[in-house]
Amino acid sequence: FDGFRKQAGLNTFVLTPKRWIETTNAIGITSKSGRYGGTFAHKDIAFEFASWISIEFKLYIIKEFQRLKEDESKRQKLDWNLQRTLAKINYTIHTDAIKESLIPEKLSTKQIAMVYASEADLLNMALFGSTASNWRLQNPSPKGNIRDSATLEQLVVLSNLESINAVLIRQGIDQTERLIQLNQVAITQMTSLVKSSNLKKLK
Repeated sequence: FDGFRKQAGLNTFVLTPKRWIETTNAIGITSKSGRYGGTFAHKDIAFEFASWISIEFKLYIIKEFQRLKEDESKRQKLDWNLQRTLAKINYTIHTDAIKESLIPEKLSTKQIAMVYASEADLLNMALFGSTASNWRLQNPSPKGNIRDSATLEQLVVLSNLESINAVLIRQGIDQTERLIQLNQVAITQMTSLVKSSNLKKLK
């Protein structure tokens, strides 16, 4: 797996489903050749793959998830906060990547917190064009923080940026280059969502 991870950023890197299965002994996915062949995966894997390929599909899943939880909340009279759920989904992936690649051993708690804050502001800059502290200075009245005021579209893109940033960190890419790449991803995905006719139907 380390070999795949090191080559993943190269333009020449190609990984077929069959090679992945045979090399890693992957479960939940099969690949068959021939007339009726193809690649077949467990629905959880298929959903994740489709979400990575299509930002619109990912938004559709989140909207459906939100609708189902809201229905459940009405029946059981439970509070539900989609934004906090999105943050929790990616928090472990994101923080683990920072620990592995950015945090040297024997750092103080304060130093660790500073690294996390820096990565959070990296994502804020890529998507919102502002750090959390600068946003608070410009918006003293609203309650909450910069992410609390985000739209659903922005939250979807932010969720993707957290996952992508974790991959870039593991590849050893410096913060400046990551900010450039993440900003490009944010622009592309937000443009796609804003212009999407399917998104208008979901709303």
